[in-house]
Amino acid sequence: MSFERLAPEQFDTIPGIAEPAENPLLVGHDEAMVQVASAYRAGKLHHALLLAGPPGIGKATFAFHLAQHLLANTVAADAPPRFSQRDPSSPLFRQIAQGSHPAVLHLTRPVNDKTKGFKSVVTVDEIRKINRFLSMTAHDGAYRVAIVDPADDMNTNAANALLKNLEEPPPRTLFILIAHSLGSLLPTIRSRCQTIKFKPLEPAALLQVLDASQTTVPDDEAGRAALAARAGGSVRDALLLTEYGGLDIADAVSGVLRSRPYAYGDAWRVAEAVSGRDAAIQFSIFNQHALETIAEQARGAALAGDSARADGLADLWREAERAIAETETYNLDKKQHVSGLLQRMWRAANP
Repeated sequence: MSFERLAPEQFDTIPGIAEPAENPLLVGHDEAMVQVASAYRAGKLHHALLLAGPPGIGKATFAFHLAQHLLANTVAADAPPRFSQRDPSSPLFRQIAQGSHPAVLHLTRPVNDKTKGFKSVVTVDEIRKINRFLSMTAHDGAYRVAIVDPADDMNTNAANALLKNLEEPPPRTLFILIAHSLGSLLPTIRSRCQTIKFKPLEPAALLQVLDASQTTVPDDEAGRAALAARAGGSVRDALLLTEYGGLDIADAVSGVLRSRPYAYGDAWRVAEAVSGRDAAIQFSIFNQHALETIAEQARGAALAGDSARADGLADLWREAERAIAETETYNLDKKQHVSGLLQRMWRAANP
C-alpha cells in the first residue's frame, strides 16, 4: 500500500507499513463489526470494549475504524449497520491518523527520553492523560474515544489508574482496550469491559492485506499458502517473515538448537545479525521467536506429562521475558543478550 505517513512512530512501527490509525483497509472481523455497529445504532454501546486476540490481526485497525464510525455518525440511530470505508483524503481521517483529533486519545508505550527508543510498558503518566482528555467538552457533542494499545503492556500503577476511569465513565465516552493476552489484565478491568474476541485472519484475508500493502509474497499458490500458515493469521508476523528476514532468523535459531555440540560460532553469527544499529526490527523478531519457541516446548512437555520439564521451560520463558525487557529498558548489550538466551534455550532443549 503506497501511502503518505501521517501517524506518529510507535514502538512497533514497521517502516513502509501503515499504522492502524492511518490504515484505510479493514479486512475480516465482520462479526465483530456488525455486533458493535448494531449496538451503537440501538443506543446500547458498552462504555468499555476489550478487543482481545493475537497480535497483528487487526484489532487496533478495528479500533480506529470504530472511532471514525462514531465521529462520522453522531446520530446513532442514523448510523449505517457497518463501518464505512475510511477515506484517506477526508479531514476526519487525517486528523485521527495524525493523532490531532480532539475526541480521540491513543495511549501506547511512550518514548524513553534516555535511550530515545520506547519504554517497555504503558506507564501511569500515559494513563493520567485520560483525566485531562475527559475534562474537555466533547467535540460537537460526539463521543470521546480513548484507545489503550496494548492494554496488557500497562504496569500495575497504570492499570489501577485506568480502573478508576472505567468505574465512573462520563456519558458518551468509549474506552477501547486492545489486549493480546487477557490473562495479563487485572480481573477488575476485565469485569468492567465487554470482551470481543478476535480470531486470526483466514488465509485469503491475510493474503488480501499483504497484496494491498504491496508486500513481496510468493507468486505460486503453494508458497502463498505456506506463508499464510507460517504467519498464523497475523499480518504483522507475515510482514516480518517476508520483509525483515523472519524466516531466516527462525531457521538460524532452529539450527543452533539442533546443533550437537553447541555451535558457539553459529550462535554468535545470529547475535551479530540481529543486534546491529539498523537491526531493531530483527532484534524484536528474534526475541518474539525465542519466546514462542520456549512456549511451544513447554506446551509439548506438558502434553507429554513431563511436568518437571514443563515447569523448567515456564521458568525459562519468564526469565527470557524479563531479560528482553531489561535489555530494552537499560540499553544493555544486545549481542550478549542474544547469545546468552540462545545458550539457555539450547540447554533446555538438550537436558
